[in-house]
Amino acid sequence: MVDDFAREVEAFFETLPAVMATAGTGAMDRVRTLRGAMAKARLVGFGIPEEYGGRTDIENGERRFQALSAGRMPREADTLGIGLNMAIPIIMQYGTEEQKKRFVASTLSAQEVWCQLYSEPEAGSDLASLRTTAVLDGDEWVVNGQKVWTSGAVNSEMGVLLARTGDAPRNRGISMLLIPMKQPGVEVRPLRQMTGAAEFNEVFFTDARIPKDWIVGEVNDGWRAATGLLAHERSSLGNIGADEKREASGHAAVPFHYLLDLAVRTGYNTDLLMRQDLARAYTGEKLMGWVGQRKVFPSIGKLWRTKQSRFVSETAARMTMAGALAQDPDDKDADFWRYFILNAPRMSIGGGTDEIQKNTIGERALGLPREPS
Repeated sequence: MVDDFAREVEAFFETLPAVMATAGTGAMDRVRTLRGAMAKARLVGFGIPEEYGGRTDIENGERRFQALSAGRMPREADTLGIGLNMAIPIIMQYGTEEQKKRFVASTLSAQEVWCQLYSEPEAGSDLASLRTTAVLDGDEWVVNGQKVWTSGAVNSEMGVLLARTGDAPRNRGISMLLIPMKQPGVEVRPLRQMTGAAEFNEVFFTDARIPKDWIVGEVNDGWRAATGLLAHERSSLGNIGADEKREASGHAAVPFHYLLDLAVRTGYNTDLLMRQDLARAYTGEKLMGWVGQRKVFPSIGKLWRTKQSRFVSETAARMTMAGALAQDPDDKDADFWRYFILNAPRMSIGGGTDEIQKNTIGERALGLPREPS
C-alpha cells in the first residue's frame, strides 16, 4: 500500500528532471539545485524541527527516503557531508536559538556549504596544540593563523573553526566559532593530490572577522563541541548507508559487486588466490553492514571502513595494473579505479589516523589506561 510519504517522494522524482535541467554545468551548481528542490519538497532534515527547516512528522524519515530514492537520486558532492553530518548536529546540540535559525535551514538546502577548520601544519593528530587565534574586538572576533587539509574550502560559504581564545594551555583555551569564508581576510589555496584532484586546501586568516555571537558554546570551552563534531565525522565516515552517495568521490568502500565485475572482466574470477581475496572483500562488506545497523562507538566504524577500503583498493590494483604502475588505456573503468586506488590511503589519515582511532577505542570504549604522553 502506498502511503502519503511515498506519494510525496514519487511526486518529487516526477518533477526532478525538469528542475535539474535548469542547473548550471558545475558540480556545485547541480548540488545546490538538487538540495534546493529537496528542501522545497520537504525531503531534508528528517528529525529536525520544522522551524529550522526540517520535519518530524515522518518516522524514520531519512531511512525511508533513502529506500524510496535508491538508484534514482543524482550523485551529491561529498563536500556537503561536513555541513549535513557535522555542522548541523553540533549547532543543534550546542548552538544558540539564533544560530539554529540562522544556519540549519540554509545548510539543509545547500545555500551555504561548510568546511571544517581544525588541522594546522603543526597541529594534526595533536589538535590541542593549535595556534590559530581569535581575539575579541568589540562585537567581532578577529582571527589570525593557518589551517591545512581542509576539504571543500574553495566551495564553502561557512567554516567550523577551532581557534585559541585564551591563555590556558592545550585544549582549555580553545573555542569553536562559525566563520564566513567569503571575506577579504580569508585566503584559500588548493592542494593537489596524487589522484590529480585538489579536494584539500590550505586556509590563511589575516584579521578575518566573525560576529561575536557566532561562537558555539562557551568561550574557551570549545573542546567539548570539537570532540563531539569529530564523533559525528567518524560516525559518518563509518556509515555503510552513505556509500552510494560517496562512491564517485572515493570516500566509500567500493561495493563488492564493482570488485566482482572487475574480476570477471579481467579473468581473475577463476584465479584461486584471487577468489580467496574476493571472499574476504565480500565478508568485509557484510560486516560493515552489520556494524552500521546498530549504534557503535564511532571510531569502530571508521577504522573498519578504512581497513576495508585499503584491502579493496589493493585487490583492485592487482587486477587492473597487473603488478605494474600503468593501466590499460582501453579500460572503460580505468579512471574510476585509478582514482579509488590512489585515494584509498588517505582514509587512514582523514578524520583521525588509524592509530588515533585505536587509542580512542581502547581508552573510551574499553576503559584501558591512557597512553603515556
